[in-house]
Amino acid sequence: MKNLNLITIGLLLLLTWGCNEEEEEKTISFNSGPTNNIMQYLAQEAKILSNKFPTNTISLEDWETLRPKKHKQFIEMMGFDMEEKRLPPKVYATDTLQQEGFRIEKFYYESLPDLFVPANLYVPDNITNPRATIVYLSGHSHGQKANYQAHARRLAELGFITLIFDTIQFGEVWGHHWGPYNKGWFNWYSRGYNPAAVELWNAIRGLDYLETRTDVDMDNIGITGISGGGSQSWYFAAADSRVKAAAPVCGAGTMDSQVGERRIDGHCDCMMINNGFQMDYTDIGALIAPKPLLIAQSDRDELYGIESTRQFYQTLSNFYKKFDAENNISLVETPGGHSYHPKSRKAIFSFFLHHLMGKEIPAEEIMDIETNKEKLLPTNSLNVYKGSPPATDITKTIQHSFVKTAEIPVINSQEALKNHQNKVKEYLKSRTFGAFPNSAIDLGGKMIYRTADLAKHGNKTYSFNSEEGWELKVNIFYRQPQDEKSPLLLVLRTPGEERWESEGYANKVPGKHNIAYLEVRGVGEAGWAPELNWHVRRSAAWLGKTIASMQIYDTMRALEFCRTLPEVNPDQISILGRDGMASIAMYAALMDEKCEGIYLSNPPETHDHPSPKNGRDFALELLNVLRITDTYQLPALIHPTKTYFLSEIPPAYNWSNTVLKEAVNEQLQIIN
Repeated sequence: MKNLNLITIGLLLLLTWGCNEEEEEKTISFNSGPTNNIMQYLAQEAKILSNKFPTNTISLEDWETLRPKKHKQFIEMMGFDMEEKRLPPKVYATDTLQQEGFRIEKFYYESLPDLFVPANLYVPDNITNPRATIVYLSGHSHGQKANYQAHARRLAELGFITLIFDTIQFGEVWGHHWGPYNKGWFNWYSRGYNPAAVELWNAIRGLDYLETRTDVDMDNIGITGISGGGSQSWYFAAADSRVKAAAPVCGAGTMDSQVGERRIDGHCDCMMINNGFQMDYTDIGALIAPKPLLIAQSDRDELYGIESTRQFYQTLSNFYKKFDAENNISLVETPGGHSYHPKSRKAIFSFFLHHLMGKEIPAEEIMDIETNKEKLLPTNSLNVYKGSPPATDITKTIQHSFVKTAEIPVINSQEALKNHQNKVKEYLKSRTFGAFPNSAIDLGGKMIYRTADLAKHGNKTYSFNSEEGWELKVNIFYRQPQDEKSPLLLVLRTPGEERWESEGYANKVPGKHNIAYLEVRGVGEAGWAPELNWHVRRSAAWLGKTIASMQIYDTMRALEFCRTLPEVNPDQISILGRDGMASIAMYAALMDEKCEGIYLSNPPETHDHPSPKNGRDFALELLNVLRITDTYQLPALIHPTKTYFLSEIPPAYNWSNTVLKEAVNEQLQIIN
């Protein structure tokens, strides 16, 4: 078959399978079904996620039980461990600038080995007792410590010690917080990595340093920032119990707004956590409660709709009432786009004076920041490094090491293999496939088409419901009589494939089976325009899923449906996948646990590879998967399901071959 072109393959299939002499009625019915519209589906799922957390109905007693679990999940999604004992970070002082009424200490600290954070600390003069302190979290603008210095200066003039430091991009070192956004690094999702986690960790470590200072009042710590610093204000307040009050600015919106209104397209990757546990900002706000929280939002912000902010503010306000703390939460709306306004700045100053210093000063009586740039310090004078960072600094490569990926397991016995299989599946259920529907909808299977042509014993096309909004089709070619229960080969069609291409591969599989062809989401009739792929990949990840996870679920539902058919032997179903769909086949078999075999051609060797910037390749990423396993390990993990290759075995899969030989005395097979 290798030398036959696609047209010849198609003709050969028709001649080989033949047709019945008696002509049957071919079209039985037409079913319009659900829309199968990816944009509507994502908007639907975003709305469900935004409304999921029961802040209005949950009791305080139930919350006391649930909160530690939610907090642990939040920290795990960030990719580090808050419970590990930490020593204060090493601090390297470089200079001090004396200003009128305060000084600026210039230094950098080591938040992880060789991960250095350049910072400025604004310290009011003549401090005699520990002083309330603000951590100012920079937004993602160029020259961050300098760009936001007016805020730190004003806070120091009001009497607050203020720490301000660079994020990992646009500061003194240009690392990366744009991965999927404009570099095609969708493998970040598979690694469980998000740059928000590094920036949050750097903030936590900055607070660890402040805790060593005798002039800092650790009982009165406030945090604030705009845009990326606004989202970080939410994260920091939710993560660290040492934070007493938070004032995020233009930094949060519901998933309903972000995805449903496509505001996500303007966002950096750090504006939402790696969402394996499907949280919304309402969940994050609940972790902050009942701490004082001032939410500042402009009313014409391209990135955050004011209606969205009002929605979760109202929900959180009701939640705060459960703590008798409704006075601890407020919303300040300002006119204009994604920016500060004198009204919001003054409200924040008044808020911190009240909650951290016990001073009642109305916002309108407080002087605003200095807006004349000529009166502010130039960027170079606030830089910490003298020309370049330490030679060992890993800021530019932290994305490769911040989240620890799984070590390659050593498996040399059947018991060890079984234990690792269970470990992997349990992890995937909650961290990778946690967005699978809690309860499956009715399959609703029905035949929508039949013919006596194309196969020796006819052909039928069935429809079935995968999940809400998705009706898929499975097209079965009967090589065996339909009144007999026969084995079935489920062939996953590949995005963009040519006519008869999958049929050519299916013909390579020996055996007396019928052949079913399936188009999962993103393929054929269930596909979408290629230019949407970038948006779909990012939106899906923010919702706690990926295109691949949706395709795996579709495949599992197809297996479930096929087992209901009287002509199918439910114990003898195999899957064929090639290229990226080979990965879908393997994961479906792993989670299904009932497949007889899988047939692979050119399977990907790892999830850890980049994509084109426009995201128009096969979307292989699965949330957090590399923290537990990788594609080349799957043939061993799906045992006793057999794995066959329709071409040569890629080198990385030798690991699975070795494990199967040592653990169960089996090996991978090649079908020529």
